[in-house]
Amino acid sequence: MKTQLSFQDRLVGLQSNLLNFAYQLTTNRQQAEDLLQDTTLKALDNQDKYVDNVNFKGWIFTIMRNIFINNYRQTVRKATVIDQTEDLYHLNISQDSGINTPEGSYAVKEISVALNSFPDDYRIPFNMYVAGYKYNEIAAKMNLPLGTVKSRIFAARKKLREELKDYR
Repeated sequence: MKTQLSFQDRLVGLQSNLLNFAYQLTTNRQQAEDLLQDTTLKALDNQDKYVDNVNFKGWIFTIMRNIFINNYRQTVRKATVIDQTEDLYHLNISQDSGINTPEGSYAVKEISVALNSFPDDYRIPFNMYVAGYKYNEIAAKMNLPLGTVKSRIFAARKKLREELKDYR
């Protein structure tokens, strides 16, 4: 009984930190509150799996991050369109992406040109990451250390943001 109260007390004590982290992940107040609620419920449901000498805060934050990632992947899967035309450039673009507008079409071309200008060492890991591969999967496929993959994706993202700063 004492560990159950201790677990719940610690969980309640982390609510404000969890809400801040959820807001960082979602950038939307309502979605952050939903993520917090999902995380709290999942933690309470899996209370018996928590080992007392493990970092409690890290365990809870990992649950939240995993729920966010799973929800994000589910959203991306639902938004994926399978293009039946000869032109396969529209694969994995959501219906409301704006690609049918002249501005959207132009932006997609500019992004493609910018990405294609990157060296393979940066372009390939970045494209794999955008396609949904996890860092460790990219590292394994490219036979690179995990840190190298992360830094190349970060650098590619930064360079892409810099090259496309006029589109904000």
